[in-house]
Amino acid sequence: MTMIQNPVLRGFCPDPSIIRAGDDYYIATSTFEWWPGVRLFHSTDLANWEQLPSPIQRTSQADLRGDPTSGGIWAPCLSYDGTWYYLVYTDVKTKKGRFYNTHNYVIRTQNIRGEWSEPVYLNSIGFDPSLFHDHDGKKYLVNMINGFKGILVQEYDPETGELKGERKKIFDGTKFGYTEGPHIYHIGDWYYLIVAEGGTGYEHCVTMARSKNIWGPYEIDPENPVLTSNSADPLALQKCGHADIVETQNGEWYMAHLCARPSEAANGCVLGRETALQKMEWQNGWLRLVGGGNQARLTTSLPAGIKKTTAIDNKFSDDFDCSQLNVQYDFPRIPATGFADLSSRPGWLRLKGQESLNSLHDVSLVALRQQKMNASAQTVMEFAPEYPEQMAGLAYVYDALNYYLLCKTVDEADRAILVLLRSDGGSITDLTKPVLVPEGKLELIAVASECGTVEFGWRSESSEWQIIGEIQPLSLLTDEHCRGFTGAQFGMYVHDMTGLGIYADFDSFEVI
Repeated sequence: MTMIQNPVLRGFCPDPSIIRAGDDYYIATSTFEWWPGVRLFHSTDLANWEQLPSPIQRTSQADLRGDPTSGGIWAPCLSYDGTWYYLVYTDVKTKKGRFYNTHNYVIRTQNIRGEWSEPVYLNSIGFDPSLFHDHDGKKYLVNMINGFKGILVQEYDPETGELKGERKKIFDGTKFGYTEGPHIYHIGDWYYLIVAEGGTGYEHCVTMARSKNIWGPYEIDPENPVLTSNSADPLALQKCGHADIVETQNGEWYMAHLCARPSEAANGCVLGRETALQKMEWQNGWLRLVGGGNQARLTTSLPAGIKKTTAIDNKFSDDFDCSQLNVQYDFPRIPATGFADLSSRPGWLRLKGQESLNSLHDVSLVALRQQKMNASAQTVMEFAPEYPEQMAGLAYVYDALNYYLLCKTVDEADRAILVLLRSDGGSITDLTKPVLVPEGKLELIAVASECGTVEFGWRSESSEWQIIGEIQPLSLLTDEHCRGFTGAQFGMYVHDMTGLGIYADFDSFEVI
């Protein structure tokens, strides 16, 4: 590749925060109610990104049990002062109606690939906090006010990890409204404030203001928005907003921003909100897209010194021959350590059944985000249920209320059966009559298409592939249908509603 291809982080990677440390770039993104809450990526060329272990590894850093769908951790901000890496984040406990309960915390480390500290509580005034490190060594917390009532700044004490001094509202927002996602930068003589506005949907945008003093007043960029979407082009990146900027070693500037690729066939965004990069430049004291205009592009120039990079490969295959689960997996609300086991049966992943998928607490699901519309997920499983309340198989899921399940269970006559279920807003429907299946290994597959549909199939060790049920719509798993902020995921799943903790074994998992 001779250009950066957008999105650079595909499938369910919203709210990017970007930094550079020497020759290394890092991006943190949200995962909301999905453990571990924050994804962390590394790159040296801005085009290819490797996922690293999350800064959040312990439930003492984030307790997501009971968090609502699309609640949990919102918009983490990654920053670096030359010695310490900091991560500030919000844990959203409620997000319905008038009152949002949004608790803000900070953790830090001197080794971004190592262990991070225990969290220090900051405030609960609003979400999307960021930490700004000024040239004089002072640090400030910047966050929006619940209800989109403006942007607050308060000094942060790195010795105690706590806030101190005056808390001041510095910015009301612009005419675009829904002011959130603030970042402050001290560049030259100016303090620049970048915010997300317009809401996180199709009117989303990035706006800018500046001041000679961190406390304001802030002058609004006369050409706002700095970045937005070309809503007239269905093939263009949409929902573009929520941005952060970084300077390269050679003085070039890039903006990391949220985006989405809606599917007309699926009536929305199956892949959720993703992360893209745009090359920027300074013109008359304001930040502008290289090449002019303000609409996000599908490609942007590589940084100086990088002539060509390899193409991004989104294929994933796991045969469970490692001692730890791959860092790319997500789990609803809790770490997998309590229900996933790679040692009891070497070469297999053993999952212990807990509550059903519509629970907001203890669910045994190991999931991988979908990164392209034409995608298939396949797994090989052994499972010996004893009660109809025990079930295991392949999940295709958006959240606790919206999903498809292709699972093995038993009927009231103790016969092993395969069922295909759909949950739409929490209302669960059988999509086909139960299919009798033999004991032993079962191979399960889900095939999603850019036509906006998904088809399911299965086979045993002694049979050919068989389609089960009719083709189903992908619209069920879109941001628009679910009114959520995440994205579709494929996963291995088991539940045991008897409380006996039966397990299912998975020999392989592949998403291509």
